[in-house]
Amino acid sequence: MTVLNDAGVAERSAVGTLRRGLALSPEFRAGIAGTLALAVVATVGKVIVPIAVQQVIDRGLKDGTPDIPFIRTAVLLCAAGVVLTAIAGYLMNVRLYRSTESGLATLRVKGFRHVHDLSVLTQNSERRGALVSRVTGDVDQISTFMQWGGLMIIVSLGQLLVASALMAVYSWQLALVVWGCFVPLAFALPRWQRWLSSAYTGVRERAGDMLAAISESVVGTAVIRAYGSEERTAARIEATVDAHKKAQSRAQRIVAVTFSISEIVAAVAIAGVVLLGVWLGIGGEISAGRLVAFLFLITLFVGPLQMATEVLNEAQNAIAGWRRVLGVLDTPPDVADPGEDGVTLPRGPIEVRFDRVGFAYPGGVPVLHDVSVDIAPRTRVAVVGETGSGKTTFAKLLTRLMDPVSGAVLVDGVDLRKVSFASLRERIVMVPQDGFLFDDTLAENIRYGRPSATDEDITLALTELGLLDWLEGLPQGLATPVGQRGESLSAGERQLVALARAYLADPDLLLLDEATSAVDPATEVRLARALDGVTRGRTAISIAHRLSTAENADEVLVFDQGRIVQRGPHAELAARPGVYADLYASWTRSQHG
Repeated sequence: MTVLNDAGVAERSAVGTLRRGLALSPEFRAGIAGTLALAVVATVGKVIVPIAVQQVIDRGLKDGTPDIPFIRTAVLLCAAGVVLTAIAGYLMNVRLYRSTESGLATLRVKGFRHVHDLSVLTQNSERRGALVSRVTGDVDQISTFMQWGGLMIIVSLGQLLVASALMAVYSWQLALVVWGCFVPLAFALPRWQRWLSSAYTGVRERAGDMLAAISESVVGTAVIRAYGSEERTAARIEATVDAHKKAQSRAQRIVAVTFSISEIVAAVAIAGVVLLGVWLGIGGEISAGRLVAFLFLITLFVGPLQMATEVLNEAQNAIAGWRRVLGVLDTPPDVADPGEDGVTLPRGPIEVRFDRVGFAYPGGVPVLHDVSVDIAPRTRVAVVGETGSGKTTFAKLLTRLMDPVSGAVLVDGVDLRKVSFASLRERIVMVPQDGFLFDDTLAENIRYGRPSATDEDITLALTELGLLDWLEGLPQGLATPVGQRGESLSAGERQLVALARAYLADPDLLLLDEATSAVDPATEVRLARALDGVTRGRTAISIAHRLSTAENADEVLVFDQGRIVQRGPHAELAARPGVYADLYASWTRSQHG
């Protein structure tokens, strides 16, 4: 299994990260030529005012007599240029925002889909909140940079080049003074970039930890209150918030130092230009208009360099976020869909075979040992055993939520790893122990098993399951909202919805993982009758602690310490000394206790 590894991803250079990120979202490059053309117009337009000032002083006020027609023409041309520059800037912004939003939407969708492609094991190696942070908060950081920092890089670079060229035209001596002040700062930027990169990688990691802690505490509110753990939970969240604050403060200190140094360098450059400019003016080597215009140009030159620290700040934050997003996208799914090359199985009762299957969780001891078993079509099988005996792992392998470490799981003679996900999910449906419900109506949650089903189909399914009276007792019938995670329903009712969803999907193999564990005795009796009809004619495997399910099964598989130690009909196993007889005796005592 491949584990998401921030450290490994962080080894990619900043340029490599940007190149990889842009390749994943080609929308970023859509219409880039037009956007750059508008950026050229917008940046060139910024030197119109300095040129106009120089021309008005040197020509419009020549010999102390103002040339009103010339000044008027210069001002009007300057105003027209400024308006044109503003229009170009607006169009550039619109195009840039449109392309970046499209690119970020693609990145979010790819990240979300890839998270779902990762196996249960890979997802469990990271907290859910951290994964959510990668496809939400980290992408938001990229958004901020692409829509603001990216724009500033384009405009500032153009402004820097245009201002430098015009300064050289007005006075190469003064231009050398300005460049001489800022060249050392340019050489120092790579080191600051490395410091910021490390600092903002830490910021994004701490943000993921913080979101994970907060989301867990929200989801687990009932448990927290039940055990009076509010203070401990608050302390844990405060610790993650404090760690994020410290990481952010460290990064901002580096930014503050960089900005302060650039301010000092800018002040030195302006002072040098004023002193040398006056001296050159006295010698007749530069006109008053050119000196004043040069001071305007220094502002245009210094502005991008000062802004570079803030852009660098956002860039490093974005690159750190991009690395974390790429960390998800570059994690290969260890349970991969063979896609178009996959086998599509024909509909019909399923035959299952486990061929010398072994499984161990990463870094753990083996959970299943050399399991071999054949399950005939249309057979109802109960899988029993103590907690930790391997029952649930058996179910996850059969539904291919995980792949075996050794051996193979075959359905109708085909290795599950070769079956397309679309065919597999259509033919095999698992009802988990905790049937997850979405924040929607009862009908939409049941319809999740078959999106094309009508309300009449759903009502018919509930009738066949013997649940019509329960449906009629709900306040709004099929339109009843179930709430987040189905919290508006009882645990037993949530399980009824999960069973109805599976029944409506009409699978060829139905796998019930403790499907009646959360149901009260009266509901269990009703479900037992319904399940008899649901499982008839199809292969059905039930994993249960309540051995009443085993009594009605065609065959019982008994797991103990990762091995199948017994198999056969309930009556035969209950009468034979062994693990199952002990389990059945214990369960019987609990029912009569």
